[in-house]
Amino acid sequence: MEIFLDPNRDLGRIATDDDPIIITQLNISKAIKDSILFNFGECGLASSLTSFQVKYVNPTTKVCVIRASREDHQKVWSAITMVRTIGNCPVIFNLLDLSGSIRACRSAALKCDETKFEQYKLVVGDRLSDDTSRRMQNCIEKLKILEH
Repeated sequence: MEIFLDPNRDLGRIATDDDPIIITQLNISKAIKDSILFNFGECGLASSLTSFQVKYVNPTTKVCVIRASREDHQKVWSAITMVRTIGNCPVIFNLLDLSGSIRACRSAALKCDETKFEQYKLVVGDRLSDDTSRRMQNCIEKLKILEH
């Protein structure tokens, strides 16, 4: 899953330090759970909570991996498409891959993360900080060891 922040401003924009919100597992999870509750009620939320997890988030590239059971994936997917804000920041979610295994999702996310970071490096050029490179490398390492 890919997240576009403030899509009305610039849909194809690469993440920068002036983003209005830092994307974390907690705020993505809260936005999706709130959407499930609003659109499917308490029973829908309760049934989804057993399997729903935000497994991975890269705040630089805005790529995330979300897990849901086979029974609940359509409900979670529907709720994700109805999320319009995280915090007070308008967002759009873009599904990059839907798979039955974490291994397939991991490889798709890894490919996307690496491609988006290469684009990011081209955009920022020599202003790329060591801290950003280190954070990106840490995120990619987390993604490589991602399990159930």
